[in-house]
Amino acid sequence: MQLSKSEALFAEAQKYIPGGVNSPVRSFKAVGGTPPFIARGKGSRVWDVDGNEYIDYLGSWGPLVLGHAHPAIVEVLKKTAEGGTSFGAPVEQEVELAKMICEGLPSVESVRLVSSGTEACMSAIRLARAFTNRDKIIKFAGCYHGHADGLLVKAGSGALTHGIPTSAGVPESYASETLVADYNDIESVERFFEANPGGIAAIIIEPVAGNMGVVLPREGFLAALRKISQDNGALLIFDEVITGFRVGPNGAQGLYGIAPDITTMGKIIGGGLPVGAYGGRKDVMGMVAPLGAMYQAGTLSGNPLAVSAGIATLTELQKPGAFERLDSLAQRLTDGLTKAFQAMGIPCTINRVGSMFTGFFNPGPVEGLANAEGSDTEMYGRYFHAMQEQGVYIAPSQFEAGFVSTAHTEADINATIAKVEAALNSLR
Repeated sequence: MQLSKSEALFAEAQKYIPGGVNSPVRSFKAVGGTPPFIARGKGSRVWDVDGNEYIDYLGSWGPLVLGHAHPAIVEVLKKTAEGGTSFGAPVEQEVELAKMICEGLPSVESVRLVSSGTEACMSAIRLARAFTNRDKIIKFAGCYHGHADGLLVKAGSGALTHGIPTSAGVPESYASETLVADYNDIESVERFFEANPGGIAAIIIEPVAGNMGVVLPREGFLAALRKISQDNGALLIFDEVITGFRVGPNGAQGLYGIAPDITTMGKIIGGGLPVGAYGGRKDVMGMVAPLGAMYQAGTLSGNPLAVSAGIATLTELQKPGAFERLDSLAQRLTDGLTKAFQAMGIPCTINRVGSMFTGFFNPGPVEGLANAEGSDTEMYGRYFHAMQEQGVYIAPSQFEAGFVSTAHTEADINATIAKVEAALNSLR
């Protein structure tokens, strides 16, 4: 039997790239099968090298809030590239993007651009430790903040045990500085502060979790984190790499009315190009070199292509009705999905904030990692492939978010709901 182009490319890739992919989830290990190699995207759709067309709800894992190859992004990238792609020196556009970020996120008075969300979170942790002169941090089970050593940890056997590495190559001594609490459980946080008086530099959290699937904060949870960090002299870090300028014009912190000390960003502020940022209060950011003793640097930080694409994206999102449209389309989609699953009698919980959502094969509620892990991942794998057959591109993992873009139309949403119904019927 002749291989498809994607199958042939995947076989070739595995000769030269670990697992044939440059990021693990792309390997389809969680769902089985061969990943389609994407040839191009336009608007709400992508096409693979075999010519298959998909309505896309992955959006490059979130940054393509305007859809693929948006004319404003393409135009600014062409214009910028003609003047040079990198200088390792200041450019005018990075000042403009920094200003837009500070205006959009009121808690951010000063911001440093970097090249990825991982780099942003790694730097934010170092900054918090430098500012407080403390070593330990609290993160939450199920929240992902990039692959820096100290953040690749999970909870141990007891409520107050230190983290243990979840990746080879991470020393236990380093991971032990990370304490892992339970999302939406303020008591688990309180116990860590009681056990480590004067020792915790910061709490880092996705204010809306997106990496165990979308999980919303319970009412009052973020406010409680704000209070406990202030009461104990620790900093509160919001990882808004996914939620920043996605769930609203002022991020999750604007949506929930909580001002963190440090915010990390990525995804949308690069318009689909590699970028990240961390920012916060002026006194905290004053610790960053060259002003202070916390060192962080990067040749491609503030890269003209990435910041130009980011400016164009944020400019488009400032147009009247942009976020209302995103919310309306996502609501229409998730309402339709809920009805389709109910009609089939398949247990499902759909969590949504703004234009990001996850459908868990789980009767719910899903309010933390333990709930999410109770999902039927085998069923999700079957559903994933059925959706691919129907021409809908979603995340190849139960524990990821889906995204609606401004490029999606009501016709796309209606077509998707019909395709979901067909996919579920094929699973009988």
